[in-house]
Amino acid sequence: MIVDTFAMVGDSLFGPSTTPEELLDVMAEAKIDRALVCPARPPSYDLVPANEALAAAVQANAERLVGFARVDPNVSGAAAQARHAIGELGLSGIFLHPWEETFRISGPSVNTVVDVARDADVPVLVAAGYPWLSEGLQVGELAGRFPTVRFIATNGGQINVSGLGQIDVELAMERCPNLYLQTAGVYREDFLENVVERFGADRLLFSSGFPSTDPRLEVQRPRSMHVDDATKAAVLGGNAVAMLGLN
Repeated sequence: MIVDTFAMVGDSLFGPSTTPEELLDVMAEAKIDRALVCPARPPSYDLVPANEALAAAVQANAERLVGFARVDPNVSGAAAQARHAIGELGLSGIFLHPWEETFRISGPSVNTVVDVARDADVPVLVAAGYPWLSEGLQVGELAGRFPTVRFIATNGGQINVSGLGQIDVELAMERCPNLYLQTAGVYREDFLENVVERFGADRLLFSSGFPSTDPRLEVQRPRSMHVDDATKAAVLGGNAVAMLGLN
């Protein structure tokens, strides 16, 4: 099974707007079986209806889609929104985007939202690598505060994929066994291979980053790694199946 662990759908303030149907079409073309989907940042700035729309799409496509609730820690009642999304809407995790919502991932405002994830035993997906707000060591600081919560960092935990940013991510991975990385946009195979070698194949998850990046290209990144077939299968889907409890 191939599982994409990060795609966004819905009306977007900052990028292309997409529908679940468009994502499903691209998944079929790329031969991706399941996808973890999150709401895009809506022009209304209101994430509650965006999460509700996502939950409806997931329910209608339960064999293909898994939904994470998008929560903005800046707003009043963020923790209550997270509890509603997990408990009432049936979503399977929480998505935090420090760049588009403008908050520091290691700041105190995040704590009450992550408390909800900890209590519900669901993962937290972090849009990572953004300067000043969600760089590797900042994500690691949050993961260190909540050692029982599984944190997944997009973009391999960095955007530049070089220099000190790469070292910072490796330090965070070393300190925090509850921190996992995604593959989308990571153009350096040696970095992905080093993550597998140093920290284990189970710490790396395939993602497409749809619609910012193309699933038909991104699915080739794990396949091109110089690792054995069992490792490629784990990264492409086995790890996500275990983490998300998929059939």
